[in-house]
Amino acid sequence: MKVFTLCLILLSLSLSCKGSTKDYRAEKPRVDFLSMREKMVETQLKSRGIKDERVLNAMLKVERHKFVPDALKSLAYTDRPLPIGEDQTISQPYIVALMTELLALSGNEKVLEIGTGSGYQAAILAELAKEVYSIEIIETLAKESQRLLKDLGYTNITVKCGDGYIGWEEHAPFDAIIVTCAPPYIPEPLIEQLAQEGRMIIPVGTLYQELKLLEKRDGEIETKSITPVRFVPMTGEHIEE
Repeated sequence: MKVFTLCLILLSLSLSCKGSTKDYRAEKPRVDFLSMREKMVETQLKSRGIKDERVLNAMLKVERHKFVPDALKSLAYTDRPLPIGEDQTISQPYIVALMTELLALSGNEKVLEIGTGSGYQAAILAELAKEVYSIEIIETLAKESQRLLKDLGYTNITVKCGDGYIGWEEHAPFDAIIVTCAPPYIPEPLIEQLAQEGRMIIPVGTLYQELKLLEKRDGEIETKSITPVRFVPMTGEHIEE
């Protein structure tokens, strides 16, 4: 009888130990990216003057963490640019929202983007415009962003590897043009490919860069300086001015 009782005690202790192991087993915490996006929109965008509700909704919808390397996903919604490889970066959320808002998109536009990068800006544009044509000079980035955007279900974005200085003449004119890398001057082909009443947002400069908004009215270009910025330099075949 004592032996039987002892066996029951040992069995009970064994089961208890197994249960304890399971209870204390560490599980990888799930990251709440939606809450991070909501905080980003409130603290980085609305608080700094971004008012266009369509832009704010696009920034809330598009999952920025899917456009950065795995090791940086936890930083995807911080107020900073992040490296994406090939010495390129994804712009900080505020600058993406600011440049997008300045294009004043209504939903029916054809947009040209110079500098696809990871594809994040193209995805934002695709939420706000009818068609997006994006040019990336680095082949590996062009292929990867094209694959990612397709996997995410974007059917209104066309990506190609090419030289942004010459634009994309076969699809011109464009209602809006956005340049996400800094040339030393505004490329003439981009001005020519901008539609009447169209808008272009572009960082210009080398050591010192200024974000500029261009509007084409009656064949004339009106230029407005927005704010100092810092972008990676625009590369390609061009004539220095």
